[in-house]
Amino acid sequence: MNRRIVTLIAALVPIVIFGSLGANMKVPYAAVGPGPTYNTLGTLSGRDIIEISGIEPEDFGGNLNMTTVAVRSELSLFDALGFWIGGRNGLVPLDEVIPPGRTNEEVRELNRLDFEQSERQAERAALRHLEFPLVVEVAEVSETSPSARFLEPGDVITRVDDVEVFSAADVPAQLDGLRPGDSVEVTFTRDGEAGTVTIVLGSHPDDEDRGILGIAVVDEPQKDFQVDFNVEQVGGPSAGLMLALALIDKLTPGELTGGRFIAGTGTIDAEGAVGPIGGIRYKLVAAQEEGASEFLVPGGNCREALTFAPDGLTLVRVDTLDDAVSALTSITTGEEAPTC
Repeated sequence: MNRRIVTLIAALVPIVIFGSLGANMKVPYAAVGPGPTYNTLGTLSGRDIIEISGIEPEDFGGNLNMTTVAVRSELSLFDALGFWIGGRNGLVPLDEVIPPGRTNEEVRELNRLDFEQSERQAERAALRHLEFPLVVEVAEVSETSPSARFLEPGDVITRVDDVEVFSAADVPAQLDGLRPGDSVEVTFTRDGEAGTVTIVLGSHPDDEDRGILGIAVVDEPQKDFQVDFNVEQVGGPSAGLMLALALIDKLTPGELTGGRFIAGTGTIDAEGAVGPIGGIRYKLVAAQEEGASEFLVPGGNCREALTFAPDGLTLVRVDTLDDAVSALTSITTGEEAPTC
């Protein structure tokens, strides 16, 4: 064989091997970067992201965009190098996004459940902010609960042993001093029909002398309309704040945004507390690229957000839903809103 050809082959073999390994060898990293944003006042796949039936929504407008982080796993060596060199995405250890022992499908399902929970909490927080009256609703009844034959999720408890209850805390308070085997009468409504049942208390798993009904109850705002959230392919709890704000906008006169493009992020609980989230640096980039003028930042994320704030994007600090509504009012009236 010609020496030149041999030399050429010898030079090409390592290149071919490296190319094959780079294209096919998976690395234990994931790429994270700016994901899509969604205007919670708008539509997605032809449906309102927040759909209200039973009443006519009030005037609303502008943008209240929830932001997301794009996560890509199953990276080849070349994929990882490309994301790293590009600079728009970051690389994190794979187990930060897919915990050991979990599959991609399991993580997606957990994220979906988190998002559904954030939708429920957003609705509760928004209606609490609007001072809708509260009822005490059964949220969960385990199969082995002493209440399993009598109560169902969605039942509204009105009395325990002839004592009227006004909040979820009143239910366990009425059981203080009672022991397993004692009986209580629970008055409730289900689908508008009232009923009373006698339930023999079970024992608390951490205190066998303490009697329990074996149910979880929550303070649920009372309303005569239905709220549905229509967001697919999004997971995690970080959209709660923006969903709550959009619902408030649709239920109150005038435009909460004043026609402006507001983006943001943050978890929310039923009382309206806003919690920090992950990936704030990438959400800021996504919001700025979409044209947002202000970004609502959970107080717990302010330090990180200041480090990565893009030019032209005002960072507005919020710790509660009330804070966020007040900040939007300040922005639309030309007053100063609290910033990070």
